[in-house]
Amino acid sequence: MAFLQINNVSKSFGRAWAVRDFNLNIESGELVSFLGPSGCGKTTTLRMVAGFETPTSGGITISGDDITNKPPNERDVGMVFQSYALFPNMTVAGNVGFGLKVAKKPAEEIKKRVGEMLELIHMPEYSERYPHQLSGGQQQRVALARALALRPEVLLLDEPLSALDAKIRVSLRSEIRAIQKQLGITAIYVTHDQEEAMSISDRIVVMHEGKIEQIGTPFEIYNFPTTVFVANFVGTLNTADGEVVDPALGLLAVDGVKFESATDLKDRKKGDKVRVAIRPERFNFVSQGKKANVLDCKIENINFLGSIVRIQVMVANTKFYVDTFNNPVLDLPNIGDRDQVTCSRKAVLVLEN
Repeated sequence: MAFLQINNVSKSFGRAWAVRDFNLNIESGELVSFLGPSGCGKTTTLRMVAGFETPTSGGITISGDDITNKPPNERDVGMVFQSYALFPNMTVAGNVGFGLKVAKKPAEEIKKRVGEMLELIHMPEYSERYPHQLSGGQQQRVALARALALRPEVLLLDEPLSALDAKIRVSLRSEIRAIQKQLGITAIYVTHDQEEAMSISDRIVVMHEGKIEQIGTPFEIYNFPTTVFVANFVGTLNTADGEVVDPALGLLAVDGVKFESATDLKDRKKGDKVRVAIRPERFNFVSQGKKANVLDCKIENINFLGSIVRIQVMVANTKFYVDTFNNPVLDLPNIGDRDQVTCSRKAVLVLEN
């Protein structure tokens, strides 16, 4: 039995469904991210695990204990909010120890645990400071320490880094992941930032309009999306309408241009409409060596994106992007040039149209 089970959970507000038929098993010590755009139901699902919302149907268990209708204070769950939610009139030590004080733990135990938590977040020297004397990143560390002080079975993080600037987000998410692995705590992390989810998660649950689109490791979600939504939401993707030419050979056509795909097309038939998808980094120019698919193209535009150079090409009447690593001796084509791009059969994904 999985450590945390969310079984057929749905949540409606009046006639509007925020979450529909959500099913997920999370193992002990696993960090799972809920990823999706605003309004997809990820925070509502998290709030149902926390006890701030009650499911309209379905159930939630932790270690076999049904917590579906238990109030938040009777669940062994810690929560970290986007807004920090620190008490401004309390010191850092007071904030970290607040839950322990409410739980009527002995003073010596509270002092010891607060010290351990401040060491864990590398802030022991800040114990007597107040929230307004801290940076945003420091405040979020304190919020994390407060949630962990009670040693919850499950840690819930609701977009905890979205209020911070980019560099601090990158640093702090690495710290959160390191602490989670060090403690071996089970965690659910809600975010709309795909890079954040990719970097921090054991598995990702991609949500859209209240439903699960796909569950998988970051590698699986990025490289093998199963729906058009996932393919377009996670990373940059070339997509085009195509049709099946020969299912047995994995042969497709886009604007009359033939593509070979390694995707299993045994359930398709000739003439079926499909959505063809190729990541930009899976393309190369033929000067770098030919692969299974070789396509004539015209260079339309070149964009410098720091470490990446994104080249826009036209293959027949379809626009594709080709990504290559930037370096000082990179030999780029010229806009207007005729060239050829190439990609492997495995790079050509086939999605439901």
